[in-house]
Amino acid sequence: MNNTASLKIMLKSLHLSSIQEHYSNFARQAESGEWSFKQYLKALIEQEVQDRAERRTSRLLKQSCLPEGKNLETLDQKLLPVKVRRQIPVLCDGGFIERAENILVFGLPGRGKSHLVAAIARELVMNNNQSVFFINTRKLVERLLIAKKNLELEKELKKLDKFGCIILDDIGYLQQSREEMEVLFAFLSERYERRSLMITSNLVFSEWDKIFKDTMTTAAAIDRLVHHSVILELNNKSYRADYAKQNLK
Repeated sequence: MNNTASLKIMLKSLHLSSIQEHYSNFARQAESGEWSFKQYLKALIEQEVQDRAERRTSRLLKQSCLPEGKNLETLDQKLLPVKVRRQIPVLCDGGFIERAENILVFGLPGRGKSHLVAAIARELVMNNNQSVFFINTRKLVERLLIAKKNLELEKELKKLDKFGCIILDDIGYLQQSREEMEVLFAFLSERYERRSLMITSNLVFSEWDKIFKDTMTTAAAIDRLVHHSVILELNNKSYRADYAKQNLK
């Protein structure tokens, strides 16, 4: 086996795919540019690190299930309350995930709740390599119910635990049966003080008995969510109404 073939095998075994791809081209550049051995090695390692970071970001974005097009660039922040706008840069830093805090976003339909949390979550992936997962509350509950039926609820909760932050969208639209309430409460309890949640709701806390039905369970769920949280209230005018008005002009 020649040296080139042997080198490729060793690089592959060490999972240094970028170095394997670029070392020959970099060697030619090093020769023509009279690089030192350290310069050549540094260039190769930098390429490997850069490519790995890009692959990780791409993988995290794919796993996140974030809705396409909902990012900070497409979010009209001028329509958001000033207090909320001021908090966006801090939330995009991702410190709340390290502290296992929750972000709770309230507002009537059309106020931009889902867009806001999706935009923040995308920044967390792109700039902080955080693992996030976006899911509608109803779909999450259905997923947990299937797992419970198959006696795999604990296993499913562990799968979800790999995400540093889960975005639970539209919790207020869910009118639950007792079984649905139980699996959702189990999910919230599992993440309490360990992992972060971003939750959107069109119902204020005083109306959450519509979600959990049981007074004690409602109080316990709210207590767990609020204990370490940032609450954002979107009392701005409707994005959808504003968009419709502009298109009528």
